[in-house]
Amino acid sequence: MTELAGWTHAYSGKVRDLYVDMGVTDLEHARRVLMVASDRVSAFDYVLEPGIPGKGELLTTLSLWWFDQLEGIPNHLLSGMTEDATGQPATEIPDAVQGRAMLARTLDMFPIECVVRGYLVGSGWLEYQQSQTVCGIPLPTGLQNGDRLPEPIYTPAFKAPMGAHDENISFERTVELVGPEIAESLRTLSLEIFRRASAIAAKRGLILADTKFEFGAHHDTGLITLADEVLTSDSSRYWDAATYAAGGPNRLDSFDKQIVRNWLSANWDKTGTPPELPAEIVAQTAARYRELIERLTGGGTD
Repeated sequence: MTELAGWTHAYSGKVRDLYVDMGVTDLEHARRVLMVASDRVSAFDYVLEPGIPGKGELLTTLSLWWFDQLEGIPNHLLSGMTEDATGQPATEIPDAVQGRAMLARTLDMFPIECVVRGYLVGSGWLEYQQSQTVCGIPLPTGLQNGDRLPEPIYTPAFKAPMGAHDENISFERTVELVGPEIAESLRTLSLEIFRRASAIAAKRGLILADTKFEFGAHHDTGLITLADEVLTSDSSRYWDAATYAAGGPNRLDSFDKQIVRNWLSANWDKTGTPPELPAEIVAQTAARYRELIERLTGGGTD
């Protein structure tokens, strides 16, 4: 972990490292947190070597850009700005993690990953072939892999403890977990953000196929607040609209670590330690991350 003056490392996930103010004992007692996105890349529940150069900065930049686009949706960001001894603006984000860190308020997080799917793909396509459903939601017959759904669907998952797999759950189960009002608000907010983000992506020649959000409650007001990363290459599946419309074998190529997953599937039997990623796979993956952020943010704000 990076040693950061004034901060204490509190937790690390597969990609992000969380720091709390020096003197705070743990995340539970923290009122704010420094979220640092690393260059680590994971697949099939393993953190792989080497990382993807610049990935942490790209993910952070994209999250910050999307938070800015989603006007009216409360989020967890704090300004991170103070004044120095001369009264000039100064940032509280340490130089060592500038560009790949967000200063955020802590929230009472809901144990739900709010997944929205606009297209039939991935695990949804596998389930549909067996039962004509996705996460138990009935869909029309005759759909093919990659087809657009009649309407985006909300398919929540239960956020499992660290080391375990998240579990797809029904909307009724979310009601049991968080109550009817919060469950409905999470569904409504998730579908609204997906709708708005899809329209923004479409203006840039991109399709937002699916994504996931996380929300928490503000400690003081109880306001439902968007948290963590949002609409990044790690949490969302984007396709090139022109390539998708043209059809062919590459129409579902996404702007994320799909290249890594494909290479691992072809070169590893999922037993033992994963092999080291070849330099060309690392470079191709980094290029896909960069292309997405250039396509999205190059068009200004909406």
